Amino acid sequence: MPNRSRCPVLVGVAVVQQHGSDPRDAAEPLVLMGDALEGAAEDAGARALLARADSIRIPRGFWDYSDPGRALAQRFGSGPARSCVAEIGVLQTTLLGAAARDIAEGRADVVLIAGGEARHRAQRARQLGVDAALTRLPPGTPDEVLRPHAEIISPLELKVGLGAPVSQYAVIENARRFADAQPLDSHRDAVAALQARASAVAALNPDAWDRMPHSAAEIRGPAPDNRMLAFPYTKLHTSQWNVDQAAGLVLCSLETARALGLREERFVYPLAVADANHMLPLAARRSLARVPGFAAAGRRVLAHAGLSIEEIRHLELYSCFPVAVRTQARELGIDEARPLTLTGGMTFAGGPLNNFVLQVLVKMASVLRADPGSYGLVTAVSGILTKQGVSLWSCGEPEAGFRFFDVTEETAREQAPVPLVESFDGPAQVAGYTVLFEGKCAVRTAFICDLDDGRRTLAASDDPALAELGTQAELCGRRVRLASGQVELA
Repeated sequence: MPNRSRCPVLVGVAVVQQHGSDPRDAAEPLVLMGDALEGAAEDAGARALLARADSIRIPRGFWDYSDPGRALAQRFGSGPARSCVAEIGVLQTTLLGAAARDIAEGRADVVLIAGGEARHRAQRARQLGVDAALTRLPPGTPDEVLRPHAEIISPLELKVGLGAPVSQYAVIENARRFADAQPLDSHRDAVAALQARASAVAALNPDAWDRMPHSAAEIRGPAPDNRMLAFPYTKLHTSQWNVDQAAGLVLCSLETARALGLREERFVYPLAVADANHMLPLAARRSLARVPGFAAAGRRVLAHAGLSIEEIRHLELYSCFPVAVRTQARELGIDEARPLTLTGGMTFAGGPLNNFVLQVLVKMASVLRADPGSYGLVTAVSGILTKQGVSLWSCGEPEAGFRFFDVTEETAREQAPVPLVESFDGPAQVAGYTVLFEGKCAVRTAFICDLDDGRRTLAASDDPALAELGTQAELCGRRVRLASGQVELA
């Protein structure tokens, strides 16, 4: 039986956001993170939690602070607290799951988690030609640094122009369309409609970065202020990371929360977290449209709680790009017509680089507190749908206790890599593609191609006519001839 006194509980949450036009008056990320944690402690009803922190854990952002957790510990007077930074490529659910597990197993009583960005501040500083410097912390390294164990994007993908996340996700989106046998126009309509529904949610979310409603027709684009980036994605399909946002979470043991006299009706319990950390570059995945790690992670957390997906009332599916949402819904058995976001998603609510899941949990906590007895599910993605995380939350104390599952090996068995070859001349079949743009012009088509012997290669064409064709007709499944890295339709 689980030790109920050690049950981890999320007792305080807060977000901080700034929209100032003068970057000289705007706070930097470290200050925003500290303010968010102070707000979270106030939300919990015990500022003393900050000084009692055993650890302060932070996902890496665009900033280059040497040891931000140590700086925050000094701000709060929690000097002995261990500091941790999770580098890009580490799931945000990994931070959450490890924090909850450390509490459950007695290694910590109070854990602070914060993340923040001030990209809008930096962007405005460049536009105005003024300084928006970051504090230079003393040299040092965190007590713990979490790093990914393999590459996210392969050299072959970089070689053909698939280096940006939007281009890689566009390849997945097109492969998903082909797998679903959708015509191009109806597919673009469906994807734009999905984004428009998220925009409508953001319009009602006071913490969303962009609360202007955007219609499906506006999102589908392109337009002067909504340029095409990688077919079929426009700017309004993509995560908005030029934001000034921070989130703070305070977790502690149930024993500590009760000893401090905190209000139990505001407690939010992590029931289970499951991570799949198998890392495979996009081009090496046999099915470009499948992400089996989500199915495995979803099964594990639901089974632990004794629930079905239909019993989960509140959902936030990680939303860096539309295909991420659609693929998660498919793998988790969620009807795509259901509300899939509480915040408005990363395009409209705001998508700070490595911090969105923390922003979501602030909203999820508020929703669960207002709907006692309900359950909430929050997902996480790292890389190009490379890693998958699923977390389950409730205001009810879990009967089975908290568990942090690792489904990496199970995922690896379902996702054996396809052999890649650097170059190939001869016939092939298109597994996935996207058209890349410069300004209004379609300039390059990047292809992932299956060879007849079961191997795979990548190629690109700089033919503008082929690029234009790729925006009007289905190229997935087409036979092509590869020669010296270039592509011709067979």
